[in-house]
Order: sequence, then structure tokens, then C-alpha cells
Amino acid sequence: MFLVTGITGKVGGATARHLLAQGKKVRALVRDRAKAASWMEQGVELVDGDWNDTAAIERALDGVDGAFVMLPAVWAPSPDFKEAKGVIANYVAALTKAAPPRVVGLSSMGANRTSGLGMITALSLLEQGFRKLTSPVAFVRAGGFFENFLYGLHVAQGGTLPVYYNPTSRKSTMVATNDIGAEVATLLTGPAWSGHRVIELGSMVSADEVAAQLGDVMQRDVKAFAVPRAGWPAAFEQLGIPKGQTGPAEAMFEAVNAGWMDLGVAGTEHVAGKTPPRDVFAAAQQATTA
Repeated sequence: MFLVTGITGKVGGATARHLLAQGKKVRALVRDRAKAASWMEQGVELVDGDWNDTAAIERALDGVDGAFVMLPAVWAPSPDFKEAKGVIANYVAALTKAAPPRVVGLSSMGANRTSGLGMITALSLLEQGFRKLTSPVAFVRAGGFFENFLYGLHVAQGGTLPVYYNPTSRKSTMVATNDIGAEVATLLTGPAWSGHRVIELGSMVSADEVAAQLGDVMQRDVKAFAVPRAGWPAAFEQLGIPKGQTGPAEAMFEAVNAGWMDLGVAGTEHVAGKTPPRDVFAAAQQATTA
């Protein structure tokens, strides 16, 4: 039995699919059973609760062979990242008491640093918070998700994909969420290890390459366009981030553009992504027309 958090999201869902495909039993910690109904139909055991409930996390961890944990995405975190710190404290308390045979945590490229990361600061705090756990821990430092470009299927009809990567020709680490789920499942079910591991997951890809592959799927010429830096706050506000609270998102992309999230951090392992952005776009397009 393996615990998967965030099963109704892309990464948690991908992890559960890969575990189920291996014939493994899966347990999920869920806030809303209705949203996870399809998983229950596939045999996933549901435990009521969320990452803000230490007792619920402990119940979900009871008797598992391994656990996949992740933080909820908070696009407008408090200045002191109290939201992430609270969840991390709950995880640490539960994982210390339950001490499963292995723990895999979702992190991000750049989380080896402790400042200048914007939103990714939360994941740096997660890695720091887990250092004293007695269970073997593996952190998957994933690149930027190809799924984050899915808006392109709607906005790129005119041939332009607006991005925050500048220059658009510069490569940075990116990956499909399906590949993250595959790697997490491999870590949970593969050979045992001791201590802590860090796996950099993804391949070096440019926004220009992503746009070109989007164009292949849309059957039109698509070029990446770097949104001017001065326009970032307004653009993030259009995505739903409250006015005046876009700083963490801006800082994250500044870190990406500065090269802080490139592959090759000392002491890490590397697993290349297998799924190209083209496949992600094609699957999403097919799903919308099915």
C-alpha cells in the first residue's frame, strides 16, 4: 500500500496511475470524496483529511510501504511562507511518528537555494524540514511543467505563445507531469535506499521549442513571445493572483531566467524526461474534442 497526496491534481494523479498500473494498492488523503470518486472506483482507498490535519496524515500513513507527499500550490503566499511552514510541520510530525519505509517528496529545480526563488521558496523549506526524518527520503526536483503551457491551445491561434522565459531561445529544465508520476512510482516501488537522495527530473528545453511543438499539434506556425518584464504583474493578476501579491511568481520566473534552475547541481542524480511537449499538447487537444 502506498500513500499518494494530491491525487486529484496532475502529479498526484499521474503517480497513482503508474502505481495502479504496476498492480500496487494506493491510498489517498482527500478533502473532497466527490472529487476523488473516480479514484475510489479504481480501487483507491480514501482517507478523509488534508495536509493541515496531522492526525489525518498519520491515519493515512498507517501501515504503508511508502508515501508520496507534496505541498499545495500557493500562488500568493504570505511573506513568511506560513502556509507552507504549517503543512511542513504537519508532515514532519506525522512522518516522525509513523516513519514509513520510504518517503518521496515533490520539489523543484532551484530548491537547493534558500533565497531569491519566489514561490519555490516553499519547496526549499520542505527539503530543509525533512532533513531530520529517520525514514529514507528522496526529493524529486522537477523542472517546469509542460502542462503549464496548455493555455497555448487557446491563446496561440494567432501564432503567438506569450511566455515569461526570456530570452525564449534559452533552455531551462522542463518536464511532463506524467514523467514525474512515473519517477515517483519507480522510487516508491524500486530498490530500497538509505538516507536522503535528490533527483533532478527533466530535460533542457527552450520556450521556442515548446512553441514549435505546440504549432505542430495546432497545425500552424507558433512563435514564443517573451512578455515584457514590466507587464508581468498585470499578466499574473489576470491569472487570478491578487493585485500587489504577484511578487513571488515574478521572482520565480526571474530565477528561472537567471539559470538558477538548470540541471547539474552537485550531489544530485538526474533522470531525463521522456514525454515531449508535443505529446502533452496532443493529449489535451484530444481530450477536449473527445
